Amino acid sequence: MSGKKTLRRTALLLTAMAVMAVLVPSVIAADATVDAETGLPSFLNDGNGNDSLELLTFFLFFVGYISMGAAFVFFMSERNSVAPEYRTTMTISALIVGIAAFHYYYMRGVYVDTQVVSTEYRYMDWIITVPLMALKFPSLVGKDAITDNKFAGLGFTGICFVGAIIMIGFGYLGEANIIENETIALLLGGMGWAMILVATGLPFGLYDGLGVDNSKIKEEVKWSTDALRTFILVGWIIYPIGYLFNENTYDLGNEEIMGVLYNIADMINKIGFGVVAWMGAKKATAAMA
Repeated sequence: MSGKKTLRRTALLLTAMAVMAVLVPSVIAADATVDAETGLPSFLNDGNGNDSLELLTFFLFFVGYISMGAAFVFFMSERNSVAPEYRTTMTISALIVGIAAFHYYYMRGVYVDTQVVSTEYRYMDWIITVPLMALKFPSLVGKDAITDNKFAGLGFTGICFVGAIIMIGFGYLGEANIIENETIALLLGGMGWAMILVATGLPFGLYDGLGVDNSKIKEEVKWSTDALRTFILVGWIIYPIGYLFNENTYDLGNEEIMGVLYNIADMINKIGFGVVAWMGAKKATAAMA
């Protein structure tokens, strides 16, 4: 049985490596003009006084899709190493980073071709991955730890899903200047974030959460549960900071600063979310042995 699992993991790794081998030449060829000395897109060394920030933005797009792709391979290869009840958690973790990897691949291409930090592709990613991030919480703590309490007629899953849609939806409406008052859009988006916090709770016993019975969470996954809550409370704060730098909102700097903040936040939150869930799943699985 162990040999079959090893073969499956090896096949998955080889498949992922083959996909990356196909993608990388396409990415390198995305820009028609390349600096002969560095091999990098020529706009990164055009002497416009913004080269360092442009290089950092380019670097983080590249590292973003490679690291997300690597995380996808890792989570999928680890899926069968945890107890069956935690495999959904691993699948969700893999989906989040896998979807993000492809969006980062395209966002990097847009940046190379046009020197624009794409808002549309990013929100296409978030509208899919953020609800998945919120829904990973119940898959880790287990159905017995999820209460029947409701908020505005919604149960735990409904609160998390609707909260994520509100948060991402109003964020986009503000950044795309569809809602001209950027502060109203930011505050309305913050209401969605607050809904998720109400459902999942706060870390370190600050607030248990409307939808969670902490006494029914297995001891082995309690640390991971608090870590996920910390990501939602603290890690997600980086996003509204990035929102401030969009030219259609507060325009505090330029879009490269916004891109850098968003890229760092995505790598920390999406990969970190999966890693702490995997740690909890592995610990709980070991306790069952």
